[in-house]
Amino acid sequence: MQTDNKFFDDLAKLGQSAAGTLHGVKGEFEAMFRARLDYILKDMDLVTREEFEVVRDMAKEARAENELLVRRITEIEKQLTAKAKTRKDTKK
Repeated sequence: MQTDNKFFDDLAKLGQSAAGTLHGVKGEFEAMFRARLDYILKDMDLVTREEFEVVRDMAKEARAENELLVRRITEIEKQLTAKAKTRKDTKK
């Protein structure tokens, strides 16, 4: 059996209104917080994730190229050492 009690209906409407208001306040607070955080982060001179990944990839490529050059230099030094040794042996 359901009763039509105006007091409980008004109380339920008030509760729904308060919940809606709190939800709106929460949304406004989050928006203000994000705006303030964005403002602070802009002053910190941070890079975006995309910029970071591009630079990281460039560093990986440069490191690989550097390792290749080190190996080539080492090989050339070995060849020069071998040639110098051969020249010494032929001069004797």
